[in-house]
Amino acid sequence: MQISQALNEGAPAASPQVARQSLLGMSFDEVEAAVTALGLPRFRARQLWRRIWRHGQTDFGDMTELGKDARAALAQAFHADRPMITSRQNSTDGTIKWLIRCHDGQEAEMVYIPEEDRGTLCISSQIGCTLTCSFCHTGTQRLVRNLTAAEICGQVLLAMDELGDWPAGKAERRLTNIVLMGMGEPLFNYEEVKKALLLIMWGEGLGLSKRRVTLSTSGIVPEIERCGAELGVNLAISLHAVRDDLRDVLVPINRKYNIKELVDCVRRYPVLSNARRVTWEYVMIKGVNDSPEDAKALVKLIRGIPSKINLIPFNPWPGTDYECSSDAAIDAFAKIVMKAGYASPVRTPRGRDILAACGQLKSESVRLRKSQMVAQAQAETSTL
Repeated sequence: MQISQALNEGAPAASPQVARQSLLGMSFDEVEAAVTALGLPRFRARQLWRRIWRHGQTDFGDMTELGKDARAALAQAFHADRPMITSRQNSTDGTIKWLIRCHDGQEAEMVYIPEEDRGTLCISSQIGCTLTCSFCHTGTQRLVRNLTAAEICGQVLLAMDELGDWPAGKAERRLTNIVLMGMGEPLFNYEEVKKALLLIMWGEGLGLSKRRVTLSTSGIVPEIERCGAELGVNLAISLHAVRDDLRDVLVPINRKYNIKELVDCVRRYPVLSNARRVTWEYVMIKGVNDSPEDAKALVKLIRGIPSKINLIPFNPWPGTDYECSSDAAIDAFAKIVMKAGYASPVRTPRGRDILAACGQLKSESVRLRKSQMVAQAQAETSTL
């Protein structure tokens, strides 16, 4: 018998064999349909929604306005659980990095970066990555699976728990901006990312303005066009090279969507203006892409597009052959770009003392688990 048949408000609880479903990835309409399918009054959906999205509650027992019978019914069918924190590391510069574990034991990362005028949460959209960008540590890890909308939303809600940011929308909140720059390519998981962002940006959700949400992509041209039309969030492009032969190596998706296709697509991105510029991410790698000629070619490439250029000193990770450009090379590059009229901030490396390069914390966790399994196997063999 289905729950919808068995439960009315005040009716017996659902069968324990029925797996509970996460509410975090559901739209309000889906929550309303699920609540009424339990036989509960429609107004309970609004109460439930506010408890979860405006007050951050996870325990139905604490949602006293719903009524005892409604709480019991909901607790049998649903949950609002966050991913589990398996590691939290605090940097001396205030950066916080979490390794989180999903229901199937797979792990992803998220990072909180505090600044004077904002607090930015960097979240993941996939476990691992399929892009194999040669300078990126996550690119060394195979793609395991996409994260669900519930798991993407769960990262944001978990960070708000950790930062004490409830109720949502309070003036002194610490989390003000979200960037999809963690593990994975967001546009290869577009439908789940879209669903999660619509929930996060909805006024009855977390109410975060689309101006405070930035999606970073390596250049999946068809999905960039969809993102502009359907979400209208800020756009960041992982460019990193101004020649196709070099970008083919650094960002291999370039072999499918080359620089010209990518730049032409960005020119058409609907929300671009002097107030909302595209960010071109450019990691500075010694002797690879950091010459004055590269800087001049970059300026020429993006001419006419409302832009800012984010120069990112390469953050070395174990096993890489790349090195960070010298301070002098970065400064010379930035001066050329700024002279052409583009804002060109040099991103201050954050959290280097806590493995803050994307993917490092997960790799360390996987390595540790493997070493533990090997040690256990050796111990078991020695007792035979």
